[in-house]
Amino acid sequence: MTSLVIAEHDNASLRAATLNAISAATQCGGEVHVLVAGLNAGAAAAAAAQVAGVAKVLHAEGEGFAHGLAENVAAQVLALAGSYSHILFAATAFGKNIAPRVAARLDVGQVSDVTRVESADTFERPIYAGNAIATVQSLDATKVITVRTTGFDPAAASGGSAAIEVLSAVAASDKVNFLRSEIAKNDRPELTSAKIIVSGGRALGSSEKFMDVMTPLADKLGAAMGASRAAVDAGYAPNDWQVGQTGKIVAPQLYVACGISGAIQHLAGMKDSKVIVAINKDAEAPIFSVADYGLEADLFEAVPALTAAL
Repeated sequence: MTSLVIAEHDNASLRAATLNAISAATQCGGEVHVLVAGLNAGAAAAAAAQVAGVAKVLHAEGEGFAHGLAENVAAQVLALAGSYSHILFAATAFGKNIAPRVAARLDVGQVSDVTRVESADTFERPIYAGNAIATVQSLDATKVITVRTTGFDPAAASGGSAAIEVLSAVAASDKVNFLRSEIAKNDRPELTSAKIIVSGGRALGSSEKFMDVMTPLADKLGAAMGASRAAVDAGYAPNDWQVGQTGKIVAPQLYVACGISGAIQHLAGMKDSKVIVAINKDAEAPIFSVADYGLEADLFEAVPALTAAL
């Protein structure tokens, strides 16, 4: 029984989510192999070989992997699938784009958003926006799994000494071409890997007030900035700041929710945070039910006061 983790990387280094997926793979039993498919990705493969718990790194080099196109990466995974009992992806945009293609071609059921491995064929995953936990048993010969990164501690990035095996890359698909990428530049920590997140809700009233009130607090804490779906839909914050069921799933050391009522969809994205601080003038706001510290106050007074006190 051997597991294959599909590495997410930028050809130079591994994304943090890959370490969580490796941690989940070690709990499935047997050896853990990591596939690094990229272009000039030797550094990423070397980094994968240093991860604790990894027995082998499979390194596939090809032009078709330069930008992580799902069609090409999926084809490489399928070429290897017969040798593995488990194929794991982090439940990121990258993993969610590739895993269903692999599962469909293998004609197996995908087990999505796994938060706990009970045994080699039994897993836990949240349903109903995290209000219930389903225990799922897969009887498929090959189990295709996406791993919710907040459910597993990352594997140690050093201490391993895996062998690196260079593979022949599969032919690139002639049905897809990479045209361009538009990368949002942000001087703050990336939302899903940040240790501190400061989030604002619709109560802030406008994009100007959102920035005026929330930015100084985030600057003081060295935090990433997040937002509720209501704030994003109202145009107060960019889409990539959205935390929740339809946004990003986060689990920082500290999550500060300002003017967020705590709709079930938002709670699903942040309730695994280690410490939750909520500021809201509505004493009945659902956010207080999950908060470790709650302040019933006007955020336009409380947040500047908190910022000044830091």
